[in-house]
Amino acid sequence: MPLNSNVPSGPMAMKWSKHKQDSKLINPKNKRKYTVIVVGSGLAGASAAATLSELGYKVKCFCFQDSARRAHSIAAQGGVNAAKNYQNDGDSVHRLFYDTVKGGDFRAREANVHRLAEVSVNIIDQCVAQGVPFAREYGGMLANRSFGGAQVSRTFYARGQTGQQLLLGAYSALNKEIAAGGVEMFSRMEMLDLVTVDGHAKGIITRNLVTGAIEAHAGDTVLLCTGGYGNVFYLSTNAMGCNVTATWRAHKKGAFFANPCYTQIHPTCIPVSGDYQSKLTLMSESLRNDGRVWVPKNAADCGKEPSQIPEEARDYYLERKYPSFGNLAPRDISSRAAKEACDDGRGVGPGGRGVYLDFAEAIGQFSQKTIAERYGNLFEMYERITGESAYKRPMRIYPAVHYTMGGLWVDYNLMSNLPGLHVLGEANFSDHGANRLGASALMQGLADGYFVIPTTVANYLVTQKPISDKGSPINIDHPEFKKALESCNAQTKRFLNNKGKRSVDSFHRELGLLVWDKCGMARTREGLQEALNRIPSLREEFWSSVVVPGSGDFTNQELEKAGRVADFMEFAELLCLDAQHREESCGGHFRSEYQYPDGEAKRDDENFCYAAAWEHTGNFAKPTLNKEPLVFEEVHLAVRSYK
Repeated sequence: MPLNSNVPSGPMAMKWSKHKQDSKLINPKNKRKYTVIVVGSGLAGASAAATLSELGYKVKCFCFQDSARRAHSIAAQGGVNAAKNYQNDGDSVHRLFYDTVKGGDFRAREANVHRLAEVSVNIIDQCVAQGVPFAREYGGMLANRSFGGAQVSRTFYARGQTGQQLLLGAYSALNKEIAAGGVEMFSRMEMLDLVTVDGHAKGIITRNLVTGAIEAHAGDTVLLCTGGYGNVFYLSTNAMGCNVTATWRAHKKGAFFANPCYTQIHPTCIPVSGDYQSKLTLMSESLRNDGRVWVPKNAADCGKEPSQIPEEARDYYLERKYPSFGNLAPRDISSRAAKEACDDGRGVGPGGRGVYLDFAEAIGQFSQKTIAERYGNLFEMYERITGESAYKRPMRIYPAVHYTMGGLWVDYNLMSNLPGLHVLGEANFSDHGANRLGASALMQGLADGYFVIPTTVANYLVTQKPISDKGSPINIDHPEFKKALESCNAQTKRFLNNKGKRSVDSFHRELGLLVWDKCGMARTREGLQEALNRIPSLREEFWSSVVVPGSGDFTNQELEKAGRVADFMEFAELLCLDAQHREESCGGHFRSEYQYPDGEAKRDDENFCYAAAWEHTGNFAKPTLNKEPLVFEEVHLAVRSYK
């Protein structure tokens, strides 16, 4: 079916202003008639719930954590981008827009990216007003640092805990609205299904993770703010609870899933140390401001202490290959360069799967005290995990799965092709194209929640009669809600009655290793076909052999995991199908068959300059492809170069 992105006409710099002017309005009294369901309480969810409640809507907010403060947004470390140009170094809204389009390898919708850059300047003011303790310079001005893919300093930060501080700001705004009665908060509740009535999203089914009760909730619109799907790889930098369930269940109800093959591999992760691990730990990209990445020039030196390897025997490969950006080359490029060095036999540490991130030069220039002020908690975290002090010995890092640029397709209003279903933050197919620039995830989540959805949601709601009106046929007694409840109860019983012998984790680990090997940093047609041949049979084994102990009448983490892994088993096939279909290399999607002689990604703009939006057909092997052509008015298509 044709995809209508609803991008307004006119000059790029005026589109968002024009759209705000043209968007529908609902008077304050009528807003109180509408119920908005917000699933997820991270930066996108908490900011959306708080802001919509302040506008007068009735909001129901759901999270599976015991508190909104535990949302995975808390894990973001390095900073949040904004085109404030406080450093007077040439930054502007246009330059942030350009850097983001180029950083995404020209696979993002231009109008959305420009809106993101425009809104970024308001985010910082909003957060400062909430009391977020951004770092400041000696004179009191907010400080900035650089991140990958940019030659200006536009990243605002709170040491290495920016995500936590921003989330506390959004959490305070959310709590204010909870206390005022505008937001009804449901914690320890996991969404199990989306309910549609006459093709419109009108509610959700949840499971109370404490009592096991499966319940229905009706609303006039549903906002999914549930993050990404990186845990399909099992080992990732994501929290163990992160999953694809909410977006995948919505996909099976008709929402298009766009660009699932766009998975970001972050270059600065602590390397895997053993088979016992269930997740990986990220070291912030901000460290690349002062750390220098290198490996020995000769494989014979890899076993030596780094202090014993002289300067002339070191290969500062990012500085050598990308002199304009050096250690701040974008994440996808830096990750592939690290893999290339390790594949060449010059990796360091156990298994040769690591490169050095060295702070000796920065400590000599600025002092250890200064470096500790900038990144102290990150150094402490690294030492607790590895037993090594990065002040005395270079950190060892290696790429790992981090962020997902794919997600549910949305139009300019952040509404999916399924009317009434809005998708915010990492859960949508994003403004980042095929590769997200560092410090832009927090920017997108807050932009969507604080500034975009409060304007655009009314465009849908004005077309709907509020479910609170007398005589409305939509409530939890509607046949569609009963049907969804029965389906969720049936799946729970199926898990609990299964007489298998393998744990959920064993299946998740096997699936993750398969997807990482065949659809990780590098993909090939043959490898992807191997994965596609194996995934359906692994899925069958899962349903016949998994064991879920306990019952569904109380907290049962194995039951929670089983539902999430069941969805990963289905989603993984679409991930690999999308990667196989896209016969080009771009950003985080690197097909080994499509590269330039120097190893850089080779796009095919003639055949693949579109967003691939997949429609569920009931047959996981044969989804229907819908294309949204990507048209570039302001930033012309070009070979992406950081040299």
